[in-house]
Amino acid sequence: MDIWRFEAIGTIWEIGTIGPLADGARDAVRETIDDFDHTWSRFRADSLVTALSEEPQEVPAPPDAAAMLDLYRELSLATDGAVQPLVGDSLSARGYDARYSFRDRGASPAPADWAEQLAWDDGALALHAPALIDVGAIGKGRLVDVVHDLLGSLGHAERLVDAGGDLRVSGAPVRVGLEHPFDTTSAIGVAVVADVALCGSAVNRRAWPGEHGGLHHVLDARTGEPVRTYASTWAIAAEAMVADAAATALFFDGGPAFAARFGVEWVRMTTHGAVEWSAGNRMEVFA
Repeated sequence: MDIWRFEAIGTIWEIGTIGPLADGARDAVRETIDDFDHTWSRFRADSLVTALSEEPQEVPAPPDAAAMLDLYRELSLATDGAVQPLVGDSLSARGYDARYSFRDRGASPAPADWAEQLAWDDGALALHAPALIDVGAIGKGRLVDVVHDLLGSLGHAERLVDAGGDLRVSGAPVRVGLEHPFDTTSAIGVAVVADVALCGSAVNRRAWPGEHGGLHHVLDARTGEPVRTYASTWAIAAEAMVADAAATALFFDGGPAFAARFGVEWVRMTTHGAVEWSAGNRMEVFA
């Protein structure tokens, strides 16, 4: 398998195909990623979500809006509001802002009535009050799916799309280590994935010191505080967006129920080092 590596949306991508991708296919992938980033990145001054945060309004719905925000509604219900898409200002307040200042200004809960402030359907996306949309809980998974499907439409039946560890595979099985969140040189287990997606999340990624303890990117939207119970999660599903959503939900009590509803296999590790997994999970966890 030929591997094309490049950097985009702040992470390293690896795309594997049988034989090198043609220049036109590479251009199409880059354009697809940039279009998504130009719409949904809260780190870009020229993005749609940045513009909406500065001037709440109704705009034509982007192609991914309904799929992602419908799933966010399910995430919010499953986690009792801990995961929701108006958490951008909460993340910025803790220092994970567009400038990557990592300067903690304290906890800032996201609006509990987010589903009233944010409205969407197939035709329009509307924000009715100042807020910063953040689709980090599922956005990278969604983009992996979009790129995966694009490559399929270009005739690449066997393909691997890996965006910083969130991946989707069609074709031959791929063996993936489950990185130990406290020792990135070792793994706590192995997953073998074929014709499915695997996504993971960990509190040691995108972490920085705070005034009252360590901070990281996984916040409880209800409090604006980082989660402290779980350190790392992994989820396998048919689509990367669903796997990404489950990997985020699993930091909270409602995560297992969300995963079960969507047929997701999962493993998670607590901050005390205990490992939990779903019934029927096929990922190998080392003793």
